[in-house]
Amino acid sequence: MALWRAYQRALAAHPWKVQVLTAGSLMGIGDIISQQLVERRGLQQHQAGRTLTMVSLGCGFVGPVVGGWYKVLDHIIPGTTKVHALKKMLLDQGGFAPCFLGCFLPLVGMLNGMSAQDNWAKLKRLWPAVQLANFYLVPLHYRLAVVQCVAIVWNSYLSWKAHQF
Repeated sequence: MALWRAYQRALAAHPWKVQVLTAGSLMGIGDIISQQLVERRGLQQHQAGRTLTMVSLGCGFVGPVVGGWYKVLDHIIPGTTKVHALKKMLLDQGGFAPCFLGCFLPLVGMLNGMSAQDNWAKLKRLWPAVQLANFYLVPLHYRLAVVQCVAIVWNSYLSWKAHQF
């Protein structure tokens, strides 16, 4: 609990920095999980550069873009009722997601050697449900962290799939 309270204090004091660092950290954790638990590389065979690439992608692209979008979305559709959450999810999935994925998937594909079609097929099954719950249940300043926690599983899969030989 002390760690959670420290995170909340840091988030209140420096919301943008903490959200961006959270995104990068959680993407890195996804890669570590992939390498250690899924691929069973062991510490000797761990590819630190690969983990740093995922951290950089989280801090430099995912965190700023998605965190910024959540701010815009909350400004466009203020409120936290079920109707507001549904409207946010529809705008997110119908407007933002295609644009974001149009940038993100080619970038991930380039870095990981995966096709955009494989990434798209997985994402479109998962994210609408996650986002509906996120917009309905989660306060604005925690939304990026929630999505990134869910994304740990996705990042682990991406990292594992991309590095199969």
